[in-house]
Amino acid sequence: MSRVEQIEGQVKDLHPEELAAFREWFAGFDAEAWDRQFETDAVAGKLDGMAELALRDHTAGRSTKL
Repeated sequence: MSRVEQIEGQVKDLHPEELAAFREWFAGFDAEAWDRQFETDAVAGKLDGMAELALRDHTAGRSTKL
């Protein structure tokens, strides 16, 4: 059995209050991991192409106000 399968089994066995606490913790953990990856990608220039395309589209009038 893999570690993921073990964790899945443990999560399935949580009481509702424990599951709620785990969800809250995991949401924060996942958000922080995503933020770190986004920052790493931005510093590495991996988002530059998308930013340039978005700016060209905006300059060409192909954007709308949110």
